[in-house]
Amino acid sequence: VQLQASGGGLVQPGGSLRLSCADSRFPMHEYTIGWFRQAPGKEREGVSCISSSDGSIYFLASVEGRFTVARDISKNTVDLQMNSLKPDDTAVYYCAIQKGKCSSRVGDYDYWGQGTQVTVSS
Repeated sequence: VQLQASGGGLVQPGGSLRLSCADSRFPMHEYTIGWFRQAPGKEREGVSCISSSDGSIYFLASVEGRFTVARDISKNTVDLQMNSLKPDDTAVYYCAIQKGKCSSRVGDYDYWGQGTQVTVSS
């Protein structure tokens, strides 16, 4: 399995989804993992990041307090738990990896997975 985000779907406002980022080729805990999203007509933006070096975590201001990110060492995944979802969270969500520090910049990441669609609508 190459780098891939999964777990998207259709959810009502206020609902939750859990996205997973996996790649069977790499030990995910050795990489900084970034979560990004791209809505139609908008630029890709960094949503969250978890660093491999010091465990530091970043969240986009608009998702802080609603989203959490964590590594599942046993499954070799990095999961993005999204709660209290809003229509503005609708986008294709991507995960990406790099060896450096946590960053929300697209250009800092080396490998990108296929995205997963998240739609928040009643």
